[in-house]
Amino acid sequence: MVQILNGKLAADHLAEEFCETIQLLKKQKKIVPTLAVILVGDSAASQLYVRRKQEKAESLGVEVQLYKLPSNTTQMVLHKLIRKLNKAFDVHGILLQLPLPPHLSRVDALYQINPLKDVDGLTPENIGLFNLNTPRFIPCTPQGCLYLIHLWRKNISGLTALVVGRSPLVGTPMAKLLLNHDATVIQAHTHTKDLGALCKLADIVVVAVGKPKLIQGDWIKPGACVIDVGINSGGTDRPVGDVDFEAVSRVAGAISPVPGGVGPLTIMFLMSNIIRAAQLSSVPS
Repeated sequence: MVQILNGKLAADHLAEEFCETIQLLKKQKKIVPTLAVILVGDSAASQLYVRRKQEKAESLGVEVQLYKLPSNTTQMVLHKLIRKLNKAFDVHGILLQLPLPPHLSRVDALYQINPLKDVDGLTPENIGLFNLNTPRFIPCTPQGCLYLIHLWRKNISGLTALVVGRSPLVGTPMAKLLLNHDATVIQAHTHTKDLGALCKLADIVVVAVGKPKLIQGDWIKPGACVIDVGINSGGTDRPVGDVDFEAVSRVAGAISPVPGGVGPLTIMFLMSNIIRAAQLSSVPS
């Protein structure tokens, strides 16, 4: 019988641990972990994601400062705000909600963030540390995926893992994270030929491409672990993932659902990175 990797239950378990750590920071170090969130424009999806992050943060005792900028904000204004937050002693983490409006450069904006406050782990310094396997902050969604994989199997050394996707937010850091845990990694993308054949080789399949039900049941190696990062409109009120859940669950050994799989853990590991940033702020430079 397939193991359903319930991200919500896992996130609830982590929340208890993180609450204790936050209370200790407040009591022993007199530090209130604080996250500054920058939201540019009026995207309904981005507003929803920010609201979820804010609610979870505040439920754990993390303070949130929300900065809303209009959709016509210039690159200069955005950079000025980031630099201001870099200097703010009461701000430990800075999160730039993506995507940005088309006229703004995501790369240029992210590069403005102080690496010690970069809780998404996307600045050049933090990417470099991560690639050297000495991470300061690990990107949140890959952390969530790995946590779910470890619910299936603690030791993945020597297993073959296929990552479908190569974005700098999920696919590429996910491949590196699996390599850091001694898996043998194959990375596929939209130009990969015969994706189904590659899937059949993999003990672990992580999919993050934004194509509804791309991964089919007859592509999966029996007993494999399948992690679905995709969230797509399914024509109903309920989103669907990049994996054909019903078909794949008849073959896989473990599978994450959509919703309720990776999503709750992505937010929870953002909280973990905020805690880490607050702890770093108390270390003498």
